[in-house]
Amino acid sequence: MYILLFVMVLGNVSGQGKKGQLPVGKVDPILPGYFADPTIKKFGDTYYIYATTDNEMLASGVPTVWYSKDFEHWYNHTMEVPSLESVNLRNFWAPDIIEGSDGRYYLYFGNCQAGCNIYGYVSSSPVGPWEKLNEDDTPVIAHNYPKEGFPSLDAQFFTDDDGKIYAYWGTWVHYNGGYAVGELDSKNMSKIKNPKNIPLDQTPEPFEAAYMMKKGDKYILMYSGGSCHDETYNVRYSYSDSPYGPFTPGTNNPILSSNGNGTVHGPGHHSVLEEDGSHYIVYHKHDYPMTRGGLSRQVSVDELIFENDSTLQQVSPGSKGPGKSIQSNVPSNLALHAKASASSFYQLESLEYDYAYLPSYATDGYNATMWKAGDNSFPQSLTIDLETQTHVKRIMTQFEFAGYYYQYTLEYSLDGKNWEVFADRSKNRISGSPMTDDADVKARYIKLTVLDTEKTGLLAAVWNIKVFGSLFDIPLEINGKPSIEGPGTKSSRQKLVSIDAKDVLEKRNFDSLINTGTIGGSFEKKGEVSIYQQDGITAFNFKKGALVLNQPVPKSLEWNGAFTVATWVKNPEISKEGECLLSWCDRFEFNLANSYNALHYNSGNYGAAAHLDGHFDMKYNALPPANEWHHIVLTFDGVVEKMYVNGKLDNSQVMVLASQIKNAKLRIGASDVGEHYSGYLASLEMYDYALNEADIQKLMMETSPVRDN
Repeated sequence: MYILLFVMVLGNVSGQGKKGQLPVGKVDPILPGYFADPTIKKFGDTYYIYATTDNEMLASGVPTVWYSKDFEHWYNHTMEVPSLESVNLRNFWAPDIIEGSDGRYYLYFGNCQAGCNIYGYVSSSPVGPWEKLNEDDTPVIAHNYPKEGFPSLDAQFFTDDDGKIYAYWGTWVHYNGGYAVGELDSKNMSKIKNPKNIPLDQTPEPFEAAYMMKKGDKYILMYSGGSCHDETYNVRYSYSDSPYGPFTPGTNNPILSSNGNGTVHGPGHHSVLEEDGSHYIVYHKHDYPMTRGGLSRQVSVDELIFENDSTLQQVSPGSKGPGKSIQSNVPSNLALHAKASASSFYQLESLEYDYAYLPSYATDGYNATMWKAGDNSFPQSLTIDLETQTHVKRIMTQFEFAGYYYQYTLEYSLDGKNWEVFADRSKNRISGSPMTDDADVKARYIKLTVLDTEKTGLLAAVWNIKVFGSLFDIPLEINGKPSIEGPGTKSSRQKLVSIDAKDVLEKRNFDSLINTGTIGGSFEKKGEVSIYQQDGITAFNFKKGALVLNQPVPKSLEWNGAFTVATWVKNPEISKEGECLLSWCDRFEFNLANSYNALHYNSGNYGAAAHLDGHFDMKYNALPPANEWHHIVLTFDGVVEKMYVNGKLDNSQVMVLASQIKNAKLRIGASDVGEHYSGYLASLEMYDYALNEADIQKLMMETSPVRDN
C-alpha cells in the first residue's frame, strides 16, 4: 500500500481556497529534480534517461544524463558537449540517442540560438564526452527543413526492422503544417534524406514531441498536444502501415492528460521503454507547487498498455514501473521516515498556495517533496534522528538542483550535542545528484549544514537525504568536473536604490540625481524627464525619457537573486503595452536563456512583471485606476514573485529566474528597448531582498507623497 503524506485540503478538492499539500506516493516522479523531454534507453544492463534540464529560463540548463541499474536509484551526470563556433550553446533541448551499428553512440539535441536546429554528436560511451558529427557545425536537421519557416526541434529517431532509421521532428506544428519525417543516412548519421511533412489532419490537435514506435506491423506515431505551459498538455497518437503514413488518429485520445487531484499536471513529451513484453511511458509533468510557465518539470513513468497493435489504452497514473521486478544492490535507507528538524523551512504563501517545505520531506523518500530553507541566507542546517545508534558508512544527498554545486558539511553525533565531521564539502565545486560521502562511524544523529550554492539566490533545499550502514557499488561512478565559477553573491539586505523627486525640487533643469541607496552613484537624465508639482506633490514627469544609474547593477540581483521594487506613481493614461517603471537586466545576454526582469504599469499580460512572454510575465489582477496615486511594489524572495498595490497583494506566482545583469543598466522610466513610462513618479526604492507585507505597508506610509497634506 502506498503511503500518503497528506490528503489535499478541502479547498483544493472543491476548487475553493488555496492549494495545500498533495497526496504523493504512487504518482511520485522517478528523478529528484527538474527535468523534461525524457528519452529512456537501456544499453547493456543499465538504464539511461537523457533530458532537458529545467534549471534555467526556457529550460536552458546543462546537458545531462541519469543512469540506473534498478530503475529506482538514479545517478546524474553533466555531460561534456562541445559548443558551436558561432555561439556559446546554452540550450540542450529534447535529446535523443542511438546506438550505431559501429558500436558508437549518437546523441542529438535541439537548439534555438542560431535558428531552431538539431545538432549531432558521437561518443564511444553513452555518457560522453561527445564530439561533433559535423565539425563545421552544420545541423543534422536544419531550420526551414523540410519547408520554409519550419522549426527543427524535438527530434526522435526510430529504427525499423530492416535497419532503416527514421527521424520525426517539429514543434508548434499546429502553426507550421504538421510534423516532419525523414530517413537518417546511416552511413554518416548526420544527414536526413527524403523528408516530408505529415498533414495536420493525420495528427489532430498537435503541438510538439513526435515519438514513433512499432507494435506488430503497425507504426504508432505518438505526440504531445495542448500547451506545455499549462494543464492542457497531453499525449495523443495515430497509427499507420508505413513510417511515412498516412496516419489514422487513434482511439482513446488523449491517452495521458492532467488528472483531477493535481498529482499529474500537464503531462507530455515522452518516450517509451519496452521490457519483457511490457511497455512503459516516461514523460514529464509540472512540479508542485507549479512554477509559472512550466519552467520546472519532473519525470514520471507509467505502464503503457495496448488493447491491440493499433489501439492504446488511456494511461493510469501510478501504474507499475519496470523497477518493481528488478533486484537492487542498495541496502535499506536508515533515514527513511526518520524525524527531521531544520534551522528554518520555507512557507509558500501566495494567492494560489499555502504550502510548507517541511524538514520531514527530506526523509520521506519521495521526489515530489523537499525541505527548503526559509530564505536564501546561509548557513542552513537539517538534522535527522535515526532513533538508535548505528553504523553509518554512506550518506547520499539529493540537492534541489543537480546541475549546480552546493557547499556543505556532514556531521554525526551520538547524543545530538557533541558533533564530529563525517564529510567536509565546504569548498566543493562539483555538481551532481546524489552527492555521495563515505566514512565509517557510529551515530544516531546526522546534521547537514548547507554553506553556499553556485548560483545567486538559490535556497538550501534537499529532495532526499539517505543514510546507509554499508557500502555498495554505484553504476559507472563517473567523476564530474569542478565548476570554474565561484559561489553566488549574497544579499546585502540593504536598500540599494532610493530617489525622491522632492530632492530636486529646486533643480528644475536637473541633469543628474544622487542615489541615496547603498550602491551610490547618480541617475543621469536621458530624454524627456522633468519635475512636476501640483497639490503639494512633487514628482518626476516622464514622457520619452529615463533616469539611468551610472553604477553597475549589483551582483546580488543576478540569477535567482531576491529583490523588492517600491514606487509611488500616477499614470494619467494606461496603455496596453510598455509603460516600464524600472528595468535592471540585460535581456539580450543569452536571449532565450535569459531571465529579464522589469516592473511595468500597463493593462497587458506583463503589466506588473515582465520576464519573457505571456507564459512567464505577471499582469495586474486589478489594474490600478488611471490618474490616481498608487504605491506599487514588486517582490521576489527566490521562490515567489508578488505584486502589491496600495499595501495589498494583487497577484503572485512561483518563479525560477536566470537574471543576467552583465552590461545591464538600472533604468527608471524605461526598459532597455524603450517601452517608456508616460506618467508621474514621486519616489522609488529598490532592495536586494523581499520585504514582507507589514514592511511594505510601513514603507507606503513613510513614503506617501501626500502624507504632509
